[in-house]
Amino acid sequence: MTICYIGLGGNISNALGTPTEHIGNAITAFVDSDDFDGVKVSSLYTSKAYGVTDQPDFVNAVLMAKTRLSPLALLDFCQSLETGAGRVRLRHWGERSLDVDVLLYGDAMIDSERLIVPHKELMLRNFVLIPLLELTPDLMVQGQALAQLPAAQDWQGLELAK
Repeated sequence: MTICYIGLGGNISNALGTPTEHIGNAITAFVDSDDFDGVKVSSLYTSKAYGVTDQPDFVNAVLMAKTRLSPLALLDFCQSLETGAGRVRLRHWGERSLDVDVLLYGDAMIDSERLIVPHKELMLRNFVLIPLLELTPDLMVQGQALAQLPAAQDWQGLELAK
């Protein structure tokens, strides 16, 4: 089995639930699936929107698990959770009911049309790094200690969700 890290986030409610409920449902889907073991989840954090800032604040978390799925099968699982939460892609970095991103898949480096791992924005986003480091404080990616990155020490615009 391979350890994977998954980014969870959302910032709009829909008929199926709130961002926090969508994240909770995604976590339940990982826990209930036979394809994952040892699921652990960070605290929930709120953050300002990244990139496109004229939208509501996000709720974010990181999930860690062991999986028997291949990277692309994992991506398919994640995208099925987004679809199940009624995600509609309106604009790049725009509002969404649920975002489920493959951040890391073991030590794999993947650069395909459908999947880039490590996630290409991983080392720049405090709303990913801080919950990721909550789960694994000494995590290294490509020889880089994530805790040493400037974004991992920058709490600006990020707080624990209430």
